[in-house]
Amino acid sequence: MNFVKGFLTSCLGAFAAMALVLLSIVVLISMSGEEEIMVKDNSVLMLDLDVPILEIEKEDPFSGLSLFGASSRKPIGLAQLRQCIAKAKTDPKIKGIYLSISYPMTGFTVIEEIRESLISFREDGKWVVAYSEVMSEGAYYLASAADKVYLNPEGEIEFNGLAVEVSFFKRLFDKLEIKPEVFRVGEFKSAVEPFLLEKMSDSNRLQLTEMIGSIYDYVLTKISESRNIPKAELKDISDKMLVRNAGLAEEYGLVDSLLYDDQVQNELKQRIGLAEDKHVEFVKYSKYKRSFSTYSKSDNEVAVIVAEGTILPGKANPGRSIIGSESFIGELRKLRENERIKAVVIRINSPGGSSLASDVIWREIRNTANVKPVIASMSDYAASGGYYMAMGCDTIVAQPHTITGSIGVFSILYDASGFLGNKIGITSEELKTGEIGELITISRPLSDSEKAIWQKRTEEVYETFTQKAAEGRRMSVENIKKVASGRVWTGVQAKERGLVDILGSFDDAVHIAAETAGVADDFKVRFYPQYKPSIFEQLVDQFDEEAQLSKIKAQLGDNFYFYQQWERVKSYHGTQARMPFEMKIQ
Repeated sequence: MNFVKGFLTSCLGAFAAMALVLLSIVVLISMSGEEEIMVKDNSVLMLDLDVPILEIEKEDPFSGLSLFGASSRKPIGLAQLRQCIAKAKTDPKIKGIYLSISYPMTGFTVIEEIRESLISFREDGKWVVAYSEVMSEGAYYLASAADKVYLNPEGEIEFNGLAVEVSFFKRLFDKLEIKPEVFRVGEFKSAVEPFLLEKMSDSNRLQLTEMIGSIYDYVLTKISESRNIPKAELKDISDKMLVRNAGLAEEYGLVDSLLYDDQVQNELKQRIGLAEDKHVEFVKYSKYKRSFSTYSKSDNEVAVIVAEGTILPGKANPGRSIIGSESFIGELRKLRENERIKAVVIRINSPGGSSLASDVIWREIRNTANVKPVIASMSDYAASGGYYMAMGCDTIVAQPHTITGSIGVFSILYDASGFLGNKIGITSEELKTGEIGELITISRPLSDSEKAIWQKRTEEVYETFTQKAAEGRRMSVENIKKVASGRVWTGVQAKERGLVDILGSFDDAVHIAAETAGVADDFKVRFYPQYKPSIFEQLVDQFDEEAQLSKIKAQLGDNFYFYQQWERVKSYHGTQARMPFEMKIQ
């Protein structure tokens, strides 16, 4: 009896302690949110951008914190970052920007948006200094927008062109005795290749080679302009990887000087007129963004609805990169019916997803475009289902690096009967009233008749996709199909083929929306959806998610990687309008 009392007392004590800790965290976060931020004179805005960069920052005080292990770095939002740089441009207390960048966790389109903001910041005489010990290709591209680029004397810089890597899972499926059953339309619809092949097909190799070539050509053009180095010379340096250490980076003009951190600090002091024994007054992004307000009194609003992640039916989870069709159309309907909102910009960063969900969203976009201007602003990806959304807009604006197009569909199911029967000992038997059984099943292979139904359905979805694309782009179906077949294009290539209207930034898309609505001289910008869960809701969600993952990791050990891959490929189930590969450009 005493043992039971002691055990219960210990449990109660542990629970009380945990509750106290959580309460303390909530109180501290609440207090920090109310702190008044004062920017001192002669300050330097510090931007440390080695963090995940999302389209828009989510109001999550627990972002970056972990209850079951090491904390990750808190993501920042592109929208808020650009607002900070724009504010700093006109802020007399901010003398310049100190950029620290080694491995940006984002794509080249987002890097381009930040780069343009830095160049704009410099237009009125303010300066940007970039410094790092190591710079990846993307980091150097961003740093090249600075007045001065400094590298540690023993540091490294990657400047040898872009590479794209695609993972293949055929051997994994063979070992697990899982057989993908695939139905596709289009020569380039290679999203299913990782499940069927062990290397790229010739058509996929062709499109990827041309795509990264187009992206890098633009990168070299912009670096040439910023660093005043002939483009042909930059290409030769890159192709032959002539810069293999810090000294060569300086010799070839990629960086201005090789300095240690204390030397960079002294250089900054000279720029703002400080004595050597004084400290530079840095203000970090996380604080500076809270030092000003973006409030506007204008009655005219350009609404920006962010569409980031995989497109799926149903509701979106605010904590994950998922575009839920039900949530999205509900939000868009509110914007359409709100008379204060004069135009809508849809910011798309999506490789696609469910073809049905994409079509449902397309319909709501068209309904909105019949009432007020709707402009598409493409980020890193606006491909397949992402392009399906964009083609319903009045005007499509893309960055040169944007990966778009991929007008094509595929369907995939998994015959896991071998895995179920031979690996874990589960067998099943199906009874049916007609000739056709369950069309979505993993417990048996599909019959020839069922396969024919799936192929026909996939072809019908493709015809719908191309017809609506032709309508949206004011082109013939025949001409659309010439640039369709599931092939992806960069923004530059897409504009040449009529899939994109304008090469430009997010700001360009906003101003086009305002001008089209007739409010170019008087408007404010507001981002949607504006979901702000309570601190308690956020804490419970994070605790639940991390607890589940922690338990799975403990059970699977080294096999957790395979679980992650299986969770990813499961999202391909059924008919998809999705970018034709999972890739990493670096």
